[in-house]
Amino acid sequence: MSSPDIEQPRRQRLTREDRQRQLIETAWRIVGEEGTDALTLGHLAERAGVTKPVVYSHFVTRNGLLIALYRDFDGREYAIMEAALDGSEGTLAGKAGAIASSYVDCVLTQGREIPGVVAALAGSPELAAVKRDCDLIFLERCQALLAPFAGGRTIPTAGLRAMLGAAEGLSHAAATDEIGADEAKRELFETITAMVARSAKG
Repeated sequence: MSSPDIEQPRRQRLTREDRQRQLIETAWRIVGEEGTDALTLGHLAERAGVTKPVVYSHFVTRNGLLIALYRDFDGREYAIMEAALDGSEGTLAGKAGAIASSYVDCVLTQGREIPGVVAALAGSPELAAVKRDCDLIFLERCQALLAPFAGGRTIPTAGLRAMLGAAEGLSHAAATDEIGADEAKRELFETITAMVARSAKG
């Protein structure tokens, strides 16, 4: 007497979007555990349990993968900032505090990984273009948020660029334990409020 057929569960195929999410999360783990130099498309395929052609179909080149990681980081940073802004008071202190805290917090979340990704892409025209676009979105958002507190004057681009430089420097210093996270947030907060005060004076 033959035994009844037992239906085997089918492995569910990931959608292209879900697969890309899985690959990006695996890539972040590789960078965190083994360093950026270990991140190759072949190694990513091995760690993710997929074939090399699958990884190549998503990123094409190693630079493409690194840029995808940078975009992922930037998207997370924007989401953290928007959540902080939604919960902040409608004052200069409230908005400046939300910007400062969210920027530092996001870099600390990916603290050791993102500097390595940026360094690996140093000199890459593709990254320069992506970073420039991401920076402009961030600066335009900050300008719109802080404009109501500038006495009807426009916050100059030079001031916004100085603020961004301070944000990058302070958050990375906090990520490497050169300074404390609260100290980085406090200093960035002071930089933002001072920029707005100067703009209001003209």
